[in-house]
Parts: sequence; structure tokens; C-alpha cells
Amino acid sequence: MTSSTANQSAESRRASTSPATSKPRRSAGFVIFLCFLTIVFDGYDLVVYGTIVPALLAYEEWGLTPVQTGAYGSYALAGMFIGAIIVGYLTDVIGRRKVLIASIIAFSLLMVATAFAPSPFWFGAFRFLAGLGLGGVIPTAIAITVEFSRRERRNFNNALMFSGYAFGGIMAAILAMLLLPHIGFRGMLAIGALPLVTILPLVFFLMPESPAYLRSKGDVAEANAVLEQHGLNPYPPTAATDDAKRFDHEPKRKSAMAELFRSRFIVATLLFCLAGIAGQTLVYGLNTWMPQLLVMADYSINSSLSFLLTTNVGAVFGVLVSSRLADRVGPRAMVMFSFIASGTALVLMGTGIFPLWAMYLLVAVVGFGSIGAQILVNGFVATFYPDDVRASALGLTLGIGRIGAVIAIAGGGVLVSMALSTFANFSVWAIAAGIGLIAALLVPRAPR
Repeated sequence: MTSSTANQSAESRRASTSPATSKPRRSAGFVIFLCFLTIVFDGYDLVVYGTIVPALLAYEEWGLTPVQTGAYGSYALAGMFIGAIIVGYLTDVIGRRKVLIASIIAFSLLMVATAFAPSPFWFGAFRFLAGLGLGGVIPTAIAITVEFSRRERRNFNNALMFSGYAFGGIMAAILAMLLLPHIGFRGMLAIGALPLVTILPLVFFLMPESPAYLRSKGDVAEANAVLEQHGLNPYPPTAATDDAKRFDHEPKRKSAMAELFRSRFIVATLLFCLAGIAGQTLVYGLNTWMPQLLVMADYSINSSLSFLLTTNVGAVFGVLVSSRLADRVGPRAMVMFSFIASGTALVLMGTGIFPLWAMYLLVAVVGFGSIGAQILVNGFVATFYPDDVRASALGLTLGIGRIGAVIAIAGGGVLVSMALSTFANFSVWAIAAGIGLIAALLVPRAPR
């Protein structure tokens, strides 16, 4: 056989085993970018509530108290509690792409409904229903990001993608400073519908299906086609053969959710849920109530919004550095460090002894240690569990974590109404950081 004939034969064999070779090459980074854009508006829709709390309290037609305002704010998180668990499971059943599209449509339409709610009752009801859609976005986006990332960049890519949440917070703070006096809280909420005309078409036409989902359904050839088309390593031939046999002989697949509570995962699952509760207590409690707490500490409303902006900027820069380190030293150490940083900064802020520039620095550290901690916890979960239960694990831990968010937002209203000292108003949140630190420390090593 001549050299050219041998080369042609090798190329033929590669073509016959690699369906992706006939398709144009696409960028895995673009898939992650689509997830990033989706998370931007997820972050906006949640952080914007913190920017409109003073406006809601001043809206005489509804006459809301701080406790009522906190309760209405928590309704979206209650919806996300249910949505994340259900959708996290559904992504392993019907596919990531379909779930992401449905979630975008749902939360966008319901943000419009919330903006034009005629009464506090409907305002709360639409917030809850919007939360169902919002709850499906985060676990789905994380699962897709991890699947389209090389192993050595999973934590960094997840942090890069999830920094969209902080960018959404930055957008909410800037738009509130510029537009809130002119369009009111209803206009600020209506902006949350933009994904219908900006992101949804891109996801619908350009987002591929998850390789892990395709593989879980026994379509290993198509899964490898997607991986190769996006410049990623296909599943090994032995794994593909084993999968095909397994799905041929086991048509009734065990529940991914039940797998999370088997003996090899149950301790980690419970501790991840506890870390999620702690992380989301910090994220949603501070993003919702920090502007009002700073107003109570004698800062102007514009200064308090600029602090909220600084919180999210600090989260972006801090988590991109820490996630890079997480890929090298492991996510556990960086999760613990972020909780320590946020707890310490909150206690120092409560002392009230620092000049303005130092307060901005502390607020940036709080942003890294709260939003950053949650991002790193998500990366820890995503890299801890295997492909076939990853989305369910993310949905469960994020969903249970909403308990902390609900408690934080509703409890923040109670905290404000109690008129405590500035030290108490800030340092009480450090308790959540301590709980998160202990939970991350106790997570066992991932089973092989």
C-alpha cells in the first residue's frame, strides 16, 4: 500500500467515526457567551429589586412597609426554589437547550407582567411566577458551560460565565441611577423583558444540545459530533461502546435526583445545599437591602446605589482571579477564602470607622466574598458530580439555596424595621459567611 493510499484510508476511517467533520467548526466559547448573556439578565432581574426598594417604600398608592417589601421581594426567590429543583431535573430528562429557551421566555414575559401589576397582590404573584423561570436559567447555564469547557478551565469558564450575574447587577445599578427618577420602578422592571428580542433568537438558532444529555440518551455518535464540532475531546470509544450497551439493556434509567442521595453522594449533597443557603443569603440579602441599610447609615441614595455598583464590580474581578486559582488548587480552598473575606469585610463595615474610600474597598471585598462565593460553590458542585447527575445536582443545591435567599430578603425587611445599630445591621450577615465556610470545609473528597 502506498503512503498516499494509507493516508486516504486513515482519513476515511476518521470520517466514518466522526460525524462532526462534515459540519463547520464552531466555538465552544460562543456557547459559553450565550450562557453569559442569559445570566446577565437573570442577574439584572434579581438585583434590580434592590434598586427599587426605596421607590416601592415611597409609592403612596400601595403604602408598603419594609416587612411587606421584603416579603414581596422573597416571592421571586420562593419561585426560584421550586423552579431550580424541577428544571434541574428536567434538563437531565428533556435536554438543556429546550429548558434554557423555555426559561428565558417565561421570566421575560413575567417581568413585564410584574412591571404592570395593578396591585401588591398581583405584584407578588407575578414575582413568584417569574422566579420559576429564573430558577431554571442558572443550573442549566452552569451545566452547559462545564460541558463545553476543557477540564483544566472548568472553574474559570464557569466563573467567567457566571460573572454575567454581577454584570447584570452593575447594569441594574447604573440604569437605576440614570433612569429610576424618570421611569420609576415599573420601567426598571420592564427592562427585564429585553431577552425576548436580544438573547432568545441567538439561543434558539445557535445553541447546540448538551453532549452529556445526548450521551445519556444513548446517542453517543451525535454527542461526539457536537464535541468535535466545538473543538472538544470526544468520549473515548470504550466509553461509547459501554454506554450503548448500558442504554440498550437498561431502558429505565435510575433517577438522577435519587442518585444524589445514595451513600457515595449524600454527605456532599447536604453540605453543598448548606453552602448554597449561606451563599445565597449573602448574595440576595445584600443586593436587596444594602442600598437601604446604607441610607439608614446616613449615605445618600445615589451613594448607596454606587456602593451596590461597587459590590458587583468587586465580584467580577475577584472571582475571575479566584476561579483561575480554583482550577489549580481546587475549588474548596477558594470557596473557604471567599466566605472568610466577605464575613470579615461585613464586620469591618459595621464599625463605621473607615473613610469613604476604604468603605468602597470593603464593599468590593463583600461583592467578591458573597457573589464570588456563590459562583465558586456552583463551580465546586459542577466539577464534583459526574455528567449524568450534574444538572440535577446544580438544580438541587441552587434550589435549596433559595431558602437562604428567601430568609435573607424577607428577614432583611424585619431587620430594617427593627432600627438596630449600623454594626448589627452589617455584621449579622457575617453569620451566613461562617456557616458557608464550615460547610465547604466538611465536603468530602469526590468519589472516583
